[in-house]
Amino acid sequence: METNSYSLSGNIVDLRAETIFKGRVHVEDGIIVKVEEDNTVTEDHYILPGLVDAHIHIESSMLIPSEFARLASVHGTVATVSDPHEIANVLGIEGINYMIANGKKVPFKFYFGASSCVPATPFETAGFELGVEQLDELLAKDEIKYMSEMMNFPGVINRDEFVMRKLEVAKKYGKPIDGHAPGVKGEDARKYIEAGISTDHECFTMEEALEKINYGMKIQIREGSAAKNFEALIELMQDYPDKVLFCSDDKHPDDLAEGHINQLVIRAIKKGYNPMSVLKSAILNPIDHYDLEVGALQTGDPADMIIVDNLNDFRVLATYVNGTLIARNGKTLIRSVTETVPNNFHAEPVSTVDISVSPHGNKLKVMEALDGQLITNIVHADPKIKDGNVVSDPENDILKIVVLNRYNKAKPAVAFIRNFGLKRGAIASSVAHDSHNIVAVGADDEQVVRAINLIIKEKGGVSLVDGREEIILPLPVAGLMSVEDGYKIAEEYHKIDKKAHELGSTLRAPFMTLSFMALLVIPDLKLSDKGLFDGRKFSFTNLFS
Repeated sequence: METNSYSLSGNIVDLRAETIFKGRVHVEDGIIVKVEEDNTVTEDHYILPGLVDAHIHIESSMLIPSEFARLASVHGTVATVSDPHEIANVLGIEGINYMIANGKKVPFKFYFGASSCVPATPFETAGFELGVEQLDELLAKDEIKYMSEMMNFPGVINRDEFVMRKLEVAKKYGKPIDGHAPGVKGEDARKYIEAGISTDHECFTMEEALEKINYGMKIQIREGSAAKNFEALIELMQDYPDKVLFCSDDKHPDDLAEGHINQLVIRAIKKGYNPMSVLKSAILNPIDHYDLEVGALQTGDPADMIIVDNLNDFRVLATYVNGTLIARNGKTLIRSVTETVPNNFHAEPVSTVDISVSPHGNKLKVMEALDGQLITNIVHADPKIKDGNVVSDPENDILKIVVLNRYNKAKPAVAFIRNFGLKRGAIASSVAHDSHNIVAVGADDEQVVRAINLIIKEKGGVSLVDGREEIILPLPVAGLMSVEDGYKIAEEYHKIDKKAHELGSTLRAPFMTLSFMALLVIPDLKLSDKGLFDGRKFSFTNLFS
């Protein structure tokens, strides 16, 4: 690792001046002391500032921040704007402080937000609640750079007093407020943005994104493991490059091992967009919007920079943070750290009787999962009844889905879902946005129950049952993350994900998609531990119609 005085030479990419020139970058004690033009330089590679993920939940990688950094650094990422509301829903402020403390143990720049919606709604059970006083305590910290996504968009639009008091805390400290308003347009979008909310990562159509830009909002183009909006929104780069930021939102470990924000840079440049505009979206726009202490390759800046072979292939050769070389030629130089495993898990084993459903109508109201989206549709289907119990119907792709309260002993909530495609077996997870109760889906009741009980035994993880075979990937930190080597977790997750596809799932990321089926703030139909929820009406609904 390099930390003292040295210089790098090559093609210098100055994003502030929008120029590229042959030259040298001189670094002393982690700071860029001089950037000079030198036409005698022979190196062909490019030196530019490091990449920034403008919105991500580190917990969704199933890795603690220090391990996330090891994988992300290889792809040229030097910083993240991270919403810790996953762990906040489980452990409250203690969980956010855990993320901050762990992130400081490695040479990588994690910038955390104050989670505005913990719990996301009053229609589910979470481990903690963050009120106005707790948000004030968090936003007073220098480490907290912003108020993270305000998911209660109906509360904002209708000027709910409690919601507005939360927004005022962020304004008091002069910190930006992130948004979350999927499908909100027209007068509702105007009201939402006028409340002081500055970004949104939930747009899935150009029409929606353009409306929000016109009302003054910046759009975070998201490409994660489940939600993929790059293709729908990248044309914004043509006319609104200053309004575009790149983010992943949620990235599972095997996907993170393959790539990060660098993938969006490569795709945008290959589509013909101006490399300067693309790189600004991946670097300068988040730095400026959130006022991050991340270097932009200017004299006096921290030496946060990367070396790439060229601006088309964008193969990352080296990554530096504060002048320290943290990755080189596809290998991380960040060492793993030893960490504790705080948790909040009190669920008790369930039986098939607990998830039985008595028929009460002619038609089932069924959630329809959409590949690459967090939204769902509502469809209606004939129930399959066996011995007075409505059961999964794999032949027609109508599967039983269960959400179980992990914080207290409670009766499971049960519904039905389409498009998971499982022909046999079951999968389950304690990563279930945003309250992180246990969620499971399967082809028959017995295997659903076994998958759930595997999670309970380990106090968190992702599991799969296929006949006699049982697989569990334990996640002991809040039931969300592992403290093991990130590459090992990526490999283990890849295996269980592959096995889920062998059960019949045609979804690109079945576990990631499953984790969002309890996220009530994304319409149309979701399932919380308290029951089936209509995201449009923002109220519970009946299973039968």
